[in-house]
Amino acid sequence: METYNQLLKTLEEFNQSHLLQFWNELSSEEQQQLTEDINNLNLCEVTRFFKKANDSIEDEVKKLDDRMEPVPSAQYESYATTSNEQLELYRQQGLEEIAYGHVGVLLMAGGQGTRLGVTHPKGMYDIGLPSRKSLFQVQGERIRKLQQIAEEKTGRKGKITWYIMTSEHTMDQTRIFFENHKYFGLDKNDVVMFQQGLLPCFDFDGKILLDTKSHVALAPDGNGGIYRALRSSGILTDMKNRGVKHLHAHSVDNILIKVADPIFIGYCVSKDAHCAAKVVQKTSPNEAVGVVCKVDGSFQVVEYSEITQKTAELKSSDGSLVFKAGNICNHYFSREFLESVADHHEDQMKLHVAKKKIPYVDENGIRQKPLEPNGIKIEKFIFDVFQFTDKFLTWEVPREDEFSALKNADSAGKDCPCTARNDLFRLHKRYIIEAGGIVQNGDVCEISPLLSYAGENLSSIVEGKVFNSPVLIKSPDEDL
Repeated sequence: METYNQLLKTLEEFNQSHLLQFWNELSSEEQQQLTEDINNLNLCEVTRFFKKANDSIEDEVKKLDDRMEPVPSAQYESYATTSNEQLELYRQQGLEEIAYGHVGVLLMAGGQGTRLGVTHPKGMYDIGLPSRKSLFQVQGERIRKLQQIAEEKTGRKGKITWYIMTSEHTMDQTRIFFENHKYFGLDKNDVVMFQQGLLPCFDFDGKILLDTKSHVALAPDGNGGIYRALRSSGILTDMKNRGVKHLHAHSVDNILIKVADPIFIGYCVSKDAHCAAKVVQKTSPNEAVGVVCKVDGSFQVVEYSEITQKTAELKSSDGSLVFKAGNICNHYFSREFLESVADHHEDQMKLHVAKKKIPYVDENGIRQKPLEPNGIKIEKFIFDVFQFTDKFLTWEVPREDEFSALKNADSAGKDCPCTARNDLFRLHKRYIIEAGGIVQNGDVCEISPLLSYAGENLSSIVEGKVFNSPVLIKSPDEDL
């Protein structure tokens, strides 16, 4: 009874006493679970979040056209227009940072493959490559290869620490998957997993929903929750102890991702950037991707719905879109900037609100699965920290080389296993042709990441040879 009275007093202060409405129906174990759930809520903070989020819903959506300007040319460079000599300088600098152990990867891997039709973490998904490798394996092997390249170029053996942010629902499956696959040949001590945070789900009146009689309804706090999680999980301290100074952060679902890309790292390090965004040119004014730009003098990502058609269609003198920098969730951060965000800016980040159909327990104790949105989930986005620095850069890369998202089932026809597979096949076929090989009878081509990181060093293997599709070129190290 003492526990109940303490909880009730706290909840009444924030108008959330309904969370105890089934207390007397619960077993002692269930009462303990509900007590833990409530005690884990920072009620002062989360109810403030709701008010801030609710205000943003009620505000009339205002177009940002008059407040926007493109990223200044001094802070925007493109792979396509950068000389080979300069690219090599960036690459060499990036490889040196890797060789000294200064580079880490922040992988956002908290999502489940629900839209793909599976119940396991998206990184475990078998995309249907000839090798049957998962997204996790492809990315892990790219890290292995890059470590090898850095050692060959510098003579120094450095490690890339792989930080993987999971969610409550994906942590155990992810850890077991890595253990069963022997961390894809990486040192398990250099693969560090941590969980993103959770926020309660609210109804439209600000009441926190119950998922069951003894569980509060919780949802991940978005990829922008990474900043708080880095601090609370001790990851920032781990980075400092390891000497990691530069982080490449990206989502798990891009099959073409150049993990810890040395050119991108070198570009950012040479310019002393705090953070940066890799972008691709929008395919059309109406492409449903956010645009990296400046608003009221600060860098941010503006969603396509926040600007008018007229602004979306604006053209530069060269015929390209003025607001062309499509965001692909591919970023650089210095560790010092991440520390600054976690210590001083995290609570200033914008809150993004999604009206959702959230299962809940009604006043009669019956769990409902609503057919219409009945509440909100609150998220933070990783790019909402760009505003906190002027030392921001943008690096434009060819879409066909570096971006193919995996979000939907094949029935959607885009951003699905079929399109991702085909994009990788086209890229790898091009690598073979550029190295002097010939591919016949189709386009299915896969080159092991353990053999080539980005198409390099293939001539001795493919030059003058004819390959019949499907093609799978393995590394001698494939089974190590």
